[in-house]
Amino acid sequence: MVELYNRQFDLSLDPADTVRYKHELFRARSHELRPVQHVLQVVRKYHGALPMAVASGGTRRNVLMQLQVLGIENCFGVVLTADDKVKPKPAPDIFLEAAKRMGIDAEYCQVFEDGDLGLEAARAAGMLATDVRQ
Repeated sequence: MVELYNRQFDLSLDPADTVRYKHELFRARSHELRPVQHVLQVVRKYHGALPMAVASGGTRRNVLMQLQVLGIENCFGVVLTADDKVKPKPAPDIFLEAAKRMGIDAEYCQVFEDGDLGLEAARAAGMLATDVRQ
């Protein structure tokens, strides 16, 4: 993304430094995270009753920090992130791998997503895709 940004705006930002700085800012402001309340309610209601996973394009460090800040770090049997060796969204791979690790057929999975690429990936995986932005 940084390379694309550099080309589009005729800049020369160092990709590694830029990403590192972005992650530092994100972690420094973690206290400002606000949950999507209706998703948080689903997580709390079904924790221990249904298998649940996180399949995120974020780094493992940031995803685990978010879950901890929201108080739901122990609610998921599977956590897959950009640090795992799966193709990123919009490829369905991360969702299919999460289902596989939970031992659930994809057709029985529901994905709560906040991005267009994730919704596309969930549908490509044959899962029920729910847009949490609405």
